[in-house]
Amino acid sequence: MPAYDAICFDLDRTLCESTQDPTAVLETAFDRVGCDPFCTPADLQAAIPALPTSETAREFYVNLFAEVSRRAEADANASALATAYLETSDPSAVEFRPGAADALEHARACGDVALITNGGRKTQTQKLEALDITDAFDVCVFTEPSAGILPKPALAPFEYALGELETTPDAAIHIGDSVRADIAGANAMGLDSALVATDGGTDVGDEHGHRPTYELETLEALESIV
Repeated sequence: MPAYDAICFDLDRTLCESTQDPTAVLETAFDRVGCDPFCTPADLQAAIPALPTSETAREFYVNLFAEVSRRAEADANASALATAYLETSDPSAVEFRPGAADALEHARACGDVALITNGGRKTQTQKLEALDITDAFDVCVFTEPSAGILPKPALAPFEYALGELETTPDAAIHIGDSVRADIAGANAMGLDSALVATDGGTDVGDEHGHRPTYELETLEALESIV
């Protein structure tokens, strides 16, 4: 079993998940703007890789609804939908994913721990506070394009975390749920990587051939690799 100096975690759908029904949140947003639904939560997720880098959560959702409406050939007000969606969503409505709390405690006993999340500081901090883990990490890296911290799979978040922890890529592992963002980014940086299954199972490859070092059905299995 490898010994790592640093263990890095993604946040959304890795350590935690929303307790809100994503379909209900989306339907409420459509209702608020008087728009017929033209997409599903899965459609929103599928459009994310095509989006430009956003400076704020609002800009992200405006771009997201604009892209999804384009794909659906729907005449929609992306700005109004973004506002309604953000007003309906509650970042603090989260809970640990199975095994996540114990996995985090185990990681802290094994070495330094970093959070590397594709999300702004304000939104993601609300989730950390709701889970009572604001002090669980030796360093937290949020998406901050204005400071040069672009979202994963960009190398900047990993470089910043490792620099703060004063460790090297070969002594670290990154754990996340996204092949495109977490695994591709970690692999490019030279870190070992672990893919945590989501509701869709463990889809361990993509069209670019990114594959994790490890596959975990849940974070309950972290002790088997760290």
